[in-house]
Amino acid sequence: MTDIEDKLSRVLAGAANQVPERARVRLSATVRARRRPRRAPAALLAAAAVVVVAGGAGTAVRTLGSSAVRQPAVNATGTQGPMPQSTSLPEEKLPPPIERIWPRALHKIPARLPDGRVYYPQSLLDDRTLIVTTGAGDGAKQFLWSYDLENGGSRRIAEIPTRNSTLYAEDVTAGGGDIVWWASYRESGRQRVARIWTVPAVGGTPRKVADVPLENVMKKGHIRALEVVGRDVVFSRESGGVYRVPLRGGEPRAVPGTEGQHLLRWPWAGRHLKQAAFAELFNVKTRERRDAVIRPGENFVRCGVARCYGHGPANGPGPRAFVRERDGSRERALPPEVQINDDPGLDRFYKRIFRRGIALYDVVTGTSADLGVPQDGGGGIPDGGADRLMTYQVGEKMYVVDLAAIE
Repeated sequence: MTDIEDKLSRVLAGAANQVPERARVRLSATVRARRRPRRAPAALLAAAAVVVVAGGAGTAVRTLGSSAVRQPAVNATGTQGPMPQSTSLPEEKLPPPIERIWPRALHKIPARLPDGRVYYPQSLLDDRTLIVTTGAGDGAKQFLWSYDLENGGSRRIAEIPTRNSTLYAEDVTAGGGDIVWWASYRESGRQRVARIWTVPAVGGTPRKVADVPLENVMKKGHIRALEVVGRDVVFSRESGGVYRVPLRGGEPRAVPGTEGQHLLRWPWAGRHLKQAAFAELFNVKTRERRDAVIRPGENFVRCGVARCYGHGPANGPGPRAFVRERDGSRERALPPEVQINDDPGLDRFYKRIFRRGIALYDVVTGTSADLGVPQDGGGGIPDGGADRLMTYQVGEKMYVVDLAAIE
């Protein structure tokens, strides 16, 4: 972690310590249960400004930028407040609804399982199967479920081991018929570890893959970017390094040549430079390098495997938000409503925040679609990372968007 990130971590930790214990426990349980996998490690917060609400339980982290809008806080019950309002947002007509633009990508399903349980979407097993978790701490049992997006059927896959766990079911992902995740465990008299688990997608008893010593979490961070590759699990440490361990179990081994690097998407790894994250990519299989074009005056640049986005020198009032291919070609300005503090889904899909709603924007085609989030607070901010899944709740419905279904 950089000096900025280390200071950020200490600020956040200090703010958390000011929150009353009961609220902190409930909030922590809610965040753990709701968390979706995010590919961006904590190092990307180097470009963030921190606002701590004194005397309360709210902490807002906001990336600097002309179009950034603070996200609503999740309260102790897991609900969200009204959609953020800002006088800086333009009054513009919303694009057509996603049902009309990308009908194959959207699934509207009940926000509870057939037995009435609240669930939290985690990842997609395949084109029609959603992996979800149930339970939210305070001694409640945690379970993995599969949900059929076509017929509405649900099936319990496994109970998540939670004894001595401080974080559980993080970075839930699947591949080759197996589901993997990691959880943090602190056992009396032993070093805290991140334990990687696996279970067959058809169901069974979770089995430990490996323990990864966490040491000083505030300085070295957790593990991130968990993936199933063949019969192995690959992951990164937030402090750097890409590791590989067999699904059958064993000791994680560092992938040669990845010291100080982070896994972006297998087999691509790179470094988090202060002004250009993942501008330099390294293929851990072929040893190929891909260096992105970064121009003078550009800052807060974030690159994926295919393209980069960030802020360039101002051509008018305020900085210019842009996106372009890694080789510098096809540069274009991003719409002013685009949230560039979020990882774009599949390296191409961004959220656009309007006064009256939220839209999904595809930088490849230039097409936008209204996500149907009501202005009156009846829906949550869409939750998505760099993967193919985006989810959000509207009333009693869960909206599931499979970005991979968009051509």
